Amino acid sequence: MFLSQSKFALLLCGLTLLLAVIKPADAEQKNSGPVYEMRVYHTNEGKLDALLARFRDHTCELFTKHGMTNVAYFVPEGKDNKRLVYFMKYPSRAARDASWKGFLNDPQWKAAYKESIKNGRLIHRVDSTFLTLTDYSPAFPGKSHTPGRLFELRTYTATPGNLKLLHSRFRDHTVKLFAKHGITNIAYFNLMPDQKGAENTLIYLISHKDRQARQKSFSDFLKDPEWQNARKQSEIAGGGPLTTKGGVKHEFLLPTDFSPLK
Repeated sequence: MFLSQSKFALLLCGLTLLLAVIKPADAEQKNSGPVYEMRVYHTNEGKLDALLARFRDHTCELFTKHGMTNVAYFVPEGKDNKRLVYFMKYPSRAARDASWKGFLNDPQWKAAYKESIKNGRLIHRVDSTFLTLTDYSPAFPGKSHTPGRLFELRTYTATPGNLKLLHSRFRDHTVKLFAKHGITNIAYFNLMPDQKGAENTLIYLISHKDRQARQKSFSDFLKDPEWQNARKQSEIAGGGPLTTKGGVKHEFLLPTDFSPLK
């Protein structure tokens, strides 16, 4: 059976319209999935303990009430500790926004917040970054350890056009070699496309038994011939170093007593 030219044109038009409807849904489904948010609260002088108490006694429970997943809560190692760094998980960005709206309008939260700032506000700045796991990242959160361990948050800024090569080096070599030398891979993140630096930033979280173990692990890792060769080959492919000068930053973190991940 053959279609006339007019019927064929109508059929083609119908298929085009159908694909136009399907494609956005497919794209949305492809981009859907867990979204992580890294939040950093910069506290006012002497207010960190009060902030931790508010999270411990109220905030974490209310986050769960409103459909958010508490993943990990950290404070920087050291005496000059004025920040809370934490990770949340949501089904999507839209779900995140709906959950936060419900949380901020919750009478329990409003009462807890009002009570906590009777002697002054606890924080003066909040930094928020939206993340997704890379294809080579372990599931996040993973298993907790008892006793606790030392976490390390690392941020890499790739040289122009070399973020994919940097990911390839981690996927094919670095992650495996970290594990070989006693470093625990916790999570590896891409910034979501609308985030500043998404085109050149890798953020990841690893852990160590303690500072001494960390020093030995990294020393052994850097001397490993497999790592040295992987680095050399990747830099040949990338036309030079894969990270910018000063583009590797790290910070040591300790889990709070109420953190799900320890």
